[in-house]
Amino acid sequence: YEDLRMGKYTPFADFVDELQSGEVGFLICGIKDIRDVKVGDTVTSAKNPTTEALAGFQRIKPMVFAGIFPVVASEYQNLKNALDKLCLNDSSLTFEVEKSLALGFGYRCGFLGLLHMEIVQERLEREFDLNLITTAPTVVYRITKFDGTVLMLENPSGMPDETQILKMEEPYVKVTLHAPSEYIGVLLKLCEDKRGIQLKMDYVTEKKVMIEYKLPMNEMVMDFYDRLKSVTKGYASLEYEFMDFEEAKLVKLDVLINGEPVDALSIIIHHTKAVTRGRSLVEKMKELIPRQQFQVAIQAAIGAKVVARETVGAIKKDVTAKCYGGDISRKRKLLEKQKEGKKRMKQIGSVDVPQEAFLAILKVED
Repeated sequence: YEDLRMGKYTPFADFVDELQSGEVGFLICGIKDIRDVKVGDTVTSAKNPTTEALAGFQRIKPMVFAGIFPVVASEYQNLKNALDKLCLNDSSLTFEVEKSLALGFGYRCGFLGLLHMEIVQERLEREFDLNLITTAPTVVYRITKFDGTVLMLENPSGMPDETQILKMEEPYVKVTLHAPSEYIGVLLKLCEDKRGIQLKMDYVTEKKVMIEYKLPMNEMVMDFYDRLKSVTKGYASLEYEFMDFEEAKLVKLDVLINGEPVDALSIIIHHTKAVTRGRSLVEKMKELIPRQQFQVAIQAAIGAKVVARETVGAIKKDVTAKCYGGDISRKRKLLEKQKEGKKRMKQIGSVDVPQEAFLAILKVED
């Protein structure tokens, strides 16, 4: 981009011909998309340009990702405009177009953490009056294929076939917990349940303890904070920082409704927790999906292997109610006709999945 005009604030905007060392100014470059400019970009002379950017700036990489979709499809453009405006004063927010078979068009957004995600979602709903569906947050995984290529996976639906994967790595964070010492037992159990590795434990005072744990980040973004507040009655505080990627045996858990996978409900999970999480998830989905004129089969699957299943029963209608006696073959004929109709309806009928189901992943127990 070429500098069209420049100026400085005195405190009002004054246009000048040059900016000198120590002055804080602005450039007008006719940039249409704010995402083309990043914090830390270098401005250089067109006649004698530099070949290296100024040192000291490191681009912020998002660590938590979630899909944001408008409830009403016609608000898709309004959502894009709202995200563009948020990016003007929040350079750490990233987004790209995402198409879901279940939810339609939306955006895959990247955040610095869970708090950042909650703030962005709240601002979109409050400041821009949008009704949104937000999918469960996921983290970025590092996948190394057999051909040597390295893939940074943000969306579970983009996971390659198992036969192509050499190894998968998940991000780990160092979690620092401060809580009253009476809750040590439940805190240690919670962290152990989340595959944590204890690093340090110190008594700050006689009644207050500080515990450091190494935790997989995908375990923390699910329901760790809510469960932490629950077991400590709200007295615990939490801080975390990214450590590194480590190899783990991870699998992709899909949710199928009447044999059709729902991409927005897919999650990547450690293999030791896949079966129990799948069973809990289909039980929760059974409560949330309304009954239809036909049976709805809800399955959790790892690849081609189904690990859990629940069935939402069909709404029954007594088609023989008007038959007052007579030949039994008449009733049998009506029941057979109803059975054929329900079978045909199941083949062509679609199931409406409520918004609550997409956040059920956050509320199931392992």
